Amino acid sequence: MTRSPAVYLLASAKRGTLYLGVTSNPVQRIWQHREHLAQGFTDRYDVTRLVWYELHETMESAILREKRIKNGSAIGRSN
Repeated sequence: MTRSPAVYLLASAKRGTLYLGVTSNPVQRIWQHREHLAQGFTDRYDVTRLVWYELHETMESAILREKRIKNGSAIGRSN
C-alpha cells in the first residue's frame, strides 16, 4: 500500500467548526470522518467536510506543517 502523508482541514459547515489533522492515508481517513468512525472531536461536532489538504513527501514534514499551522505561524506557506 502506498502512503501519502497529508495535512487536512475539515469543517462542520460554512463558518462552522474546524478540525486540522495529519494522516498517512488521506482517502481512508476522510472516509472514516464522514462515516463517523473516527470517534472524538469530529464525530461529536459533525466535522466531516474536507475543505483543504496538502500532500507531503514524508510523515515528518506533514506533522511539522500541522504543528506550524496550529501554532499560527507559516499559514499559507508550504515550507
